[in-house]
Amino acid sequence: MSENGAALLDEIEAFHRRFNVFPNQAAYVAVTLWDAHAHLLDCFDSTPRLAFLSPEPGSGKSRALEIVETLVPQPMVAVNASPAALFRAVSGLEGRPTILFDEIDTVFGPKAGDNEELRGFLNAGHRRSGVTYRCVGDGSNQTVQPFPSYCAVAMAGLGSLPDTILTRSVIIRMRRRAPNEKVQPFRQRIHESEGHGLRDRLARWADSARKAVEGTWPQLPEGVTDRPADVWEPLLAVADAAGGAWPVRARAACLELVNAAQDDDEASLGIRLLTDLRDAVFCGADRMSTAVILEVLNGMDDAPWIDYQGKPFTPRALSRMLSLYMTGANKPVKPRAIRTAAGTPRGYYADDLADAWTRYCPPTPQKSATSATSATDQVSGGESVAEPLPGIRNTADLPATPHRTA
Repeated sequence: MSENGAALLDEIEAFHRRFNVFPNQAAYVAVTLWDAHAHLLDCFDSTPRLAFLSPEPGSGKSRALEIVETLVPQPMVAVNASPAALFRAVSGLEGRPTILFDEIDTVFGPKAGDNEELRGFLNAGHRRSGVTYRCVGDGSNQTVQPFPSYCAVAMAGLGSLPDTILTRSVIIRMRRRAPNEKVQPFRQRIHESEGHGLRDRLARWADSARKAVEGTWPQLPEGVTDRPADVWEPLLAVADAAGGAWPVRARAACLELVNAAQDDDEASLGIRLLTDLRDAVFCGADRMSTAVILEVLNGMDDAPWIDYQGKPFTPRALSRMLSLYMTGANKPVKPRAIRTAAGTPRGYYADDLADAWTRYCPPTPQKSATSATSATDQVSGGESVAEPLPGIRNTADLPATPHRTA
């Protein structure tokens, strides 16, 4: 008798719920579908990474990874694995492992140093066509050999991840359990065999569902495109193959988690910088000196600038980040001399940033673009030509402040 896919996924979800409190219902749906997709990896063009992340220890990340370990094919716990070991394991004859990285913050955290090899491996392995090239052999007999990198990867760690990995991931933001949130203690000797029983049933169901999954293109929720579409297509295909309530639940979870990732996305400080410049610094002004920009940015309590890489944001850091974006004339955004009544300090023009604002920033908040920044800049030697604030007829009505230069 063939396995009922929807009922089996229900059981796997219930198994997760026994031992973990996830932040929302969508997380249980996504993790369950991720477990199943690992058994059908060759049916897809890409595989999403699964990332359990939290700001503090003791949030259930490692336990979540333990439960996943019991349910996926050929789990390989890779806390201290070298990139070379991973290349060999994924391309070996023993079969493709499912790699489980606990404490991923020790690999990519601020004190981890350079891990470009491992980052490259994880990036390349997102696609079925992904390979990593390495020289093999001795001396002059070395040859370039491609190592297949495609494999399922789940991670757990503190903080965040490099944006190239984060945007390829289903992100589960773990939290410490509240006093009223109870879970069953996980006892490996008892519960591991239960997980393995579900894993074996999942493998059999995957074999029977393979033809239904291969070559299918599941319908994505409206607005889910590009990288999020790559992440969710395999999971939605699994849900459609399972049937029951899973196709509807999967699409609801997709929208919720994709929108949440966009709302609190730490992946690009550059976008945060552009948005803060538009909404909190320029506020309609056509130019702004570097000194005033930094004064405002470093004074924002809820922003990362005052503690950027361990110190306040600097002119050099500002220039370096903005130079990654282009003006409407397709030239890098650079500081320029800005003419004011008091001199020509270096700064930035709104026209130079306008193209980046349009392309990368969310829509302008529907509120009056007024702030203390506008007032400060209007009296800094006339650096801004923004309209006066409501209730102020001209800059002579404002208290004087010293002129600042970058």
